[in-house]
Amino acid sequence: MPLILDELDKILPLVINYIILSYEMLITSEKPMNEHNNEDSNNKSEELSIIAIGQKLQALAQTGLTYTKDRYDIERYIELRDIAAQLSAKMLSLDKPQVLDSFKRQEGYATPKVDTRAIILRKGKILMVREADDGLWSLPGGWADVGDSPSDAVCREVEEETGLTAKVDRLLGVWDRNQHGHPPYSWHVYKLIFLCRELGGDLRLSEDSLELDFFDPLDLPPLSLTRIVPIEIATSLDIIKNNKSTWFD
Repeated sequence: MPLILDELDKILPLVINYIILSYEMLITSEKPMNEHNNEDSNNKSEELSIIAIGQKLQALAQTGLTYTKDRYDIERYIELRDIAAQLSAKMLSLDKPQVLDSFKRQEGYATPKVDTRAIILRKGKILMVREADDGLWSLPGGWADVGDSPSDAVCREVEEETGLTAKVDRLLGVWDRNQHGHPPYSWHVYKLIFLCRELGGDLRLSEDSLELDFFDPLDLPPLSLTRIVPIEIATSLDIIKNNKSTWFD
């Protein structure tokens, strides 16, 4: 349920102060080069925690604006959305107006977005797509569209990106993007990874892809980490090889 006015009055100053302090601690902490290697890991963890706060604030504001009718609550949810946009813009090195505009286009009860990815094997090698926007490699896939079933979404993405028609054999994993080493992102995302089987078609490039190729799983190309990380591929292949249960979280 949306927060009432009194609750917002109590928590908003605390939330703002926490965010400011966390961000300042992150960007002002400087460690000597010979410090332990886990310092970078700790900073990344802190950075992701702050990004998660921004995601939560945006979701709270979006849901509140959907349901509240009180004029003062509306003002406070708009302020909360503005804070979320400012925080996300700083952490992601983006322009605040760009982030805020994307937040304003979101309506209804806020939920995680859904990204679908396909593992397609041919003679033990895995199909990869080199993405046009960063020149790095990923599993074929992309956002699920409204009206798609999960299996329809991933098969549509496979055909659009690679020219192959495919059929889903099984769901391999449901991954929370915030938890597994992906770089920070404005939105909270669940990634669904499927084992897919080729049915037909011919490999062809799309406007979003630079190359298509099959790779030995032990010799993968540089990955587009915003889309896929090594642990997601390795775990999925282990599930396939050893017929394990679907992975989640």
